[in-house]
Amino acid sequence: MASLVSFPVVDYRDPWNESRDARLAALSRGHRRVAYFYEKPDTSTFRYRVHNMIDALRADPQTDISATWFALADLEDMDAFVDRTDVLVICRTRYSAPVGRMIARARARGLRLIFDIDDLVFDPNYVHVILDTLDQDVERMAIWDDWHAYVGRLAATLRHCDEAIVTTAPLAERMAACLPGGRVHIIPNYLNRAQIELSRSLFEARRELGFADDGRIHLGYFSGSPTHNRDFAVAASALARLLREERRLMIRVVGFLDLPEALQRHRDRFEMVELQDFLNLQRLIGETDVNLVPLRDDVFTRCKSELKFFEAAIVGTPTIASPTPAFAGAIEDGVNGFLAREQDWYPKLRQLLERIATPAGRIELAERALRDVEERYAWTRQGPAIEAALFASDASCGDRRSA
Repeated sequence: MASLVSFPVVDYRDPWNESRDARLAALSRGHRRVAYFYEKPDTSTFRYRVHNMIDALRADPQTDISATWFALADLEDMDAFVDRTDVLVICRTRYSAPVGRMIARARARGLRLIFDIDDLVFDPNYVHVILDTLDQDVERMAIWDDWHAYVGRLAATLRHCDEAIVTTAPLAERMAACLPGGRVHIIPNYLNRAQIELSRSLFEARRELGFADDGRIHLGYFSGSPTHNRDFAVAASALARLLREERRLMIRVVGFLDLPEALQRHRDRFEMVELQDFLNLQRLIGETDVNLVPLRDDVFTRCKSELKFFEAAIVGTPTIASPTPAFAGAIEDGVNGFLAREQDWYPKLRQLLERIATPAGRIELAERALRDVEERYAWTRQGPAIEAALFASDASCGDRRSA
């Protein structure tokens, strides 16, 4: 399958492969110290809510904040980091006996305990919505057991924390109902240093080529997990119609997707690509003309962040998305992207394709989206908000550690 432009594969290595000793040393460098805790490093929630936060805090030496991370594997000697910390941020971690002991130790030391989460998976009242949205087999009792256990254990950890950090305003509202009297802070998802450095080079390469195309139209759907079938179905009929009408149309799917029945006859027009690391994902997004983000309209999806918009905009690929609160807040329809209600996907896709039919139209849309994303979602702009959430009104910070 030919593409708009082909970029070389990135030689990816996890940027958070620091030894435990190196992380302990990093924790001791500043006057104010924050430890992020997550079950096990990965390229999804850990990257967004732990690695990216640490990256932003370390960017400004004037803040005098030491930030690093620990995981379940570090709990055998939890005192080594708990006793050196002012703030403990527990990110999307299920409650267990070892986690309970860490929390008890943190309480005894007088640490501020903050729970960080990026999805509506901390309130058991919404398990039925989660299962429906994620297209789970609700007739299997084991599915209900697994999800209630997962959400219930996250809720148990949350109940031991004083405050919370979430990604969106709708998620903050749900969190406030579960954390009576506790402060809830909003720190959005954003682009980290490595993403921006690579993405800027990809954008510049496309700009130098005048955003030229190869004669075909390349749409991209970047699912990330095997639970987006019902989201994609929102746009399926519109895409089927476009595929019938427009022979130049091709669709790249990165991650997981079961093609809906309406699209089975067009299977040869789909390129299925396996799940990617976060840098090679930027490369693949940069090789497409349009980024598709259809979402169902329910309480779970309304709490999700706009990360699929800014990850595409930074490489010059315009997004058309369902108007959930986060996307409606990030996208000015027709200016830096497009919004499509469920019944409007076909006409909005047609409008977008007309807009990018010429290099000038592509460049105008791409440049505006890039400016907006660099202003709001660059890692260099997040430090003050993170610092405020972690240390605001904490006059005693710095006096809780052992020597």
